[in-house]
Amino acid sequence: MSAIENDQSVVDAGAFTVRRSIAIAAPLEKVWAAVTEPEHVSRWFGRLVLDGSGPGASGTISWPEHAPIPIRVEAVDAPRSISYSWGNDDASDTAPVSLEDAQPTVFTFTLESVSTGTLLTVVEAGFEATSDPLANLESHRQGWNIELDKLAALVEGEASNVDTATGGAGNDRA
Repeated sequence: MSAIENDQSVVDAGAFTVRRSIAIAAPLEKVWAAVTEPEHVSRWFGRLVLDGSGPGASGTISWPEHAPIPIRVEAVDAPRSISYSWGNDDASDTAPVSLEDAQPTVFTFTLESVSTGTLLTVVEAGFEATSDPLANLESHRQGWNIELDKLAALVEGEASNVDTATGGAGNDRA
C-alpha cells in the first residue's frame, strides 16, 4: 500500500467521467516513467505494447484474463500530462480489434510536483458513447482505485529502495 492515504475514485455521472487524484511519495520523474513507458506501465497496469512513442503511437494493453484492448497515445506534455484513448468497454460482450471498431474513452494522467513527491490525477471521459455508460463508469471507478494503488506502491517502493541504497530520507519508512 501507499505510504500516503489517498481518496478513492469519484464518478461524475452527469459529465460521464471518472476522476482520482493520489499523492505519491516519489519524484515526478519516476511517476512520469511509470505512466508513459510501456515497460513501466506493464508492471502495475496491463501489458502495454506500443508501435512507437508520442502522440499517435498505438498498440494494445492486455491482461491474462482478457482479450487485448486497442490503445493510442493522444497527447503528451512531458512531464506534466499524457492522454490515451482505449476501447475498454467492460460492459460489452466483445473486445474491439481497433479503436475504429470501439467506442473509446480517453484517460489523462496529469502530474504535479508537490512537497511530498508527486500529485497524480487521472480523469477518464467519454463513457456516454459506451455500451452501458453507468456500468462502465462504476467498473472503471473500481479499476482506477486498484490500479493507481498498485502504481503508488510500486513507485514508492522503488523510491524508498533508491533512498535506502544512497542513505537518503526514504530509509526510515516501514
